[in-house]
Amino acid sequence: MTQEAGFLLEPAQLLARQSYKWGQYPPGVIAACVADMDFRAPAAVQAAMQRNVDGFAYSYPLRAGERADRAVARAFAARMQRRFGWEVDPGQVLVLADLVQAVYATLLAYTDLGDGVILQLPSYPPFRDAIAGTGRRLIPLEMEWTPEGHVFDLDKLEAAVDARTRVFVLCNPQNPTGRVFTRSELQRVAAFAEKHDLVIVSDEIHADLVYPGAEHLPIAALSPQTAARTVTLNSATKSFNIPGLRCAAACFGTPELMRRFHARIPERLTGQVNSFGIDATVAAWSEGQPWLDAVLQHLLALRDHVAATLHRELPQVRFHLPQATYLLWLDCAGLALGEPAFDFFLREARVGFSPGPAFHPAASHFVRLNFATSWPIADEMLQRVVEAVRRR
Repeated sequence: MTQEAGFLLEPAQLLARQSYKWGQYPPGVIAACVADMDFRAPAAVQAAMQRNVDGFAYSYPLRAGERADRAVARAFAARMQRRFGWEVDPGQVLVLADLVQAVYATLLAYTDLGDGVILQLPSYPPFRDAIAGTGRRLIPLEMEWTPEGHVFDLDKLEAAVDARTRVFVLCNPQNPTGRVFTRSELQRVAAFAEKHDLVIVSDEIHADLVYPGAEHLPIAALSPQTAARTVTLNSATKSFNIPGLRCAAACFGTPELMRRFHARIPERLTGQVNSFGIDATVAAWSEGQPWLDAVLQHLLALRDHVAATLHRELPQVRFHLPQATYLLWLDCAGLALGEPAFDFFLREARVGFSPGPAFHPAASHFVRLNFATSWPIADEMLQRVVEAVRRR
C-alpha cells in the first residue's frame, strides 16, 4: 500500500466541492461513478489559477504575443513529442472547450445525415449520443471478452460497413474496459480505415494514465498515411483532474484534413477556451508530471488492491485488470441479482457506480467502478459491496 499523499481530499472536502460526482446522490452514498478523481489538482495548476486571480486577469487573453490558445497547441505538441515521440505541428491543433464537442464537430464535418459511424461498444456514453444526436448511423464494433482481455474483430465488421460508412471512432486507451491497444491492433484499424476510406477520430484522453506493462501509441504516429486520415483528441482534464476548466485539443494529421473540417465547421463555431482553462492546461502538461507520477503510483496500488479484494470476496464478478484509466468494468452476471447491477448496489450497498447500460444497451449486469479515491473510501466501498451481496 502506498503512503497517502498530499493530493488526496477528505470526504468533507469532496462534498464541499459541489462536484457532479459527489453531488448527484443522497447523503451517505459513496460515489464511484463519474471519471473524476478525488484528488487536488497539481500545485502548478493551482499556482497558475492563483496568478490569474491575483492579477485580476479576466480580460481577453494573449500569451507570448499570440492568441492564448496557441500556448495550449504548443504545450500539446511538446508533450506528445516528450511522452510518445510523436511530432505534432501546433498549427494543426484546434483548441476547444470539450472533447465531446470535438466529437460532435468532427461527425458534422466528415459525415452527412444517415452516414455510418463505427464505434466500439461498450463506449463512453456521449459518443453514442453524438452519433444519434447528429442523425448519423451507429455501426457497432463489439469489444469481445477473451481470457487475455477485451478485443475487437474487424473481420466481423466487414459485413456491417457500406459505401456510406465515413468515420471510425476509436477510443484508446479504451473506456470503460481499460484496454491499451497494441501496435498490431492499431495497424489493423489503420488498414481497415484505408481500405474503406474512413476518417479516424481517435479519443486518447487517457493516454497519460497507463500502467507498467502497457504502452500508449498515438494511432496517428503509425505512418504519414494514417496521420492523413486521423483527428486525435486529447485533453489534460482526465490525467490532471481539471475537467471543470474545460480545455481540449483536436490534432489534425494534415493541413488538408483540417481544411476539410473548417469547410463545414467555421472556427468561431467551436468557440474559444477561457484563460483559466488555457493556463491550467499549459501548466499541467508542462509542469505537472511529478504530480502525475505520484498519482499513478497511488492508482496502481489501489487498482491491484481493489482487484484482489473482488477476486477474493466476490469471485463471481468477472473483470479484466485495466491496463490504463482508473476504471474497472465489472460483469456482475454471476451474482444473479435479478435486477440491474447499478440499482442493486445503489440501494443495498449505498454505492453509486456508473450503470452498465450507459455504455452498452445490453449491459444491465455491468457497472463501471471508479477507484481514483483514497484507501479508506475504497475500503469502505468494497466492504459495503461485499456485505450487500452476502446479505442477499
